[in-house]
Amino acid sequence: MESLVRGGTRWRRFAVVMVPSVAATAAVGIAIAQGALAASFAVSGQQFKVTAKHLHGEGFEQYGALDVQHGKKYVPVAVSAFTDATITGLCQSVVIPTPIGDVTLKLTAGDKGKDVTAKNLYIDLDQLDADAQFNNINIGVAAGDSTKGPGVKDKDMTDPGSFAQEADSADLYGVQQTAWATSAGTFTLSGLSLGVHKGSGSSVECY
Repeated sequence: MESLVRGGTRWRRFAVVMVPSVAATAAVGIAIAQGALAASFAVSGQQFKVTAKHLHGEGFEQYGALDVQHGKKYVPVAVSAFTDATITGLCQSVVIPTPIGDVTLKLTAGDKGKDVTAKNLYIDLDQLDADAQFNNINIGVAAGDSTKGPGVKDKDMTDPGSFAQEADSADLYGVQQTAWATSAGTFTLSGLSLGVHKGSGSSVECY
């Protein structure tokens, strides 16, 4: 473990769901009590996998929240938000059960010399591994007082005193994550390629 690398903070193979388990549990409990939901839409029953060679984000913010599925089933997530993001080598895959077996939808972009870009990017995830560096990070800031990221979604339904963290910028390398939802103000996918594959597993999914 390394820390304080040129004014930033760096962890190797660090799960970016950095909220301590006790704080995360408290945040989820508050969200349930107040009906706070991370995504502004009902999420599907399928998680999706995402990998990236490098994600650079300006204006980073993270907090615990809930997504809601069709039928009002609640899913605890960590929301990672970036004011501006640049992604190299993006891959996204989701497995969909069908009457003829599993079918995998796989999307790739940003690997032909031109990066994927996004503004006001929100990722509702429950697992993420990466090499990560954060510059000028504040851990334990109140969600309602965070000023470095794009802001908490659905502020009228979010406890402003719940646990959050923020940084001027973040760099993630070798990203592997599972997520329930992604939303952005703009999402530019350079070199987009989408394929449909029979089956599932590492041979057709992102990992």
